[in-house]
Amino acid sequence: MLTQLLNLVVGSLADFLAVAFLVRFAMQWARVSFRNPIGTFVIAVTDWAVRPARKLVPGLFGLDLASCLLAWLVQAICLGLLIGIAGIHGDGAMPAAMGTVPGVALVETGRLGIYIAIGVVIVTALLSWINPHAPLAPLFNQLAAPLLRPVRRVIPPIGGLDLSPLLVLLILQALLIVLGQLRAWMLPFYAP
Repeated sequence: MLTQLLNLVVGSLADFLAVAFLVRFAMQWARVSFRNPIGTFVIAVTDWAVRPARKLVPGLFGLDLASCLLAWLVQAICLGLLIGIAGIHGDGAMPAAMGTVPGVALVETGRLGIYIAIGVVIVTALLSWINPHAPLAPLFNQLAAPLLRPVRRVIPPIGGLDLSPLLVLLILQALLIVLGQLRAWMLPFYAP
């Protein structure tokens, strides 16, 4: 029971920090202004690590690679800790799992990125139906635009109803399934 509680606390803190780094990356990628409550929060949570990391990892084509690298690093450290904690309790297969930590951390970072994309698409769709003039609606519209734009080219609105969020959500769910299978293949004996 103590191991499960420790897994919950460490995993939740790591996921929170990694999501903050990924949101910062997404906001810079989509050229969203950080002058809003979400942007201010993300800067406050991540600036302590991103600024020094940018000295080592420069951006590429306007992409904030330091934020991505930090999200991956947080996931790798968390996964290493969780595997180490599980290994202390006598499972002999755990030391072999340490070699797969970088790859699994990449999969976990991708999983978090997909969850962020799902959340952005859902909030964008809800705001467009409920209150398209909400103060945060432009932020979510800008974040969702790179995901929805290619689908809107293929499937135009039908009778004034935009079905592109549904198709994007289905694609993102399929990617989550693929990443789940990849994770299970890389760490078949470890389930947090």
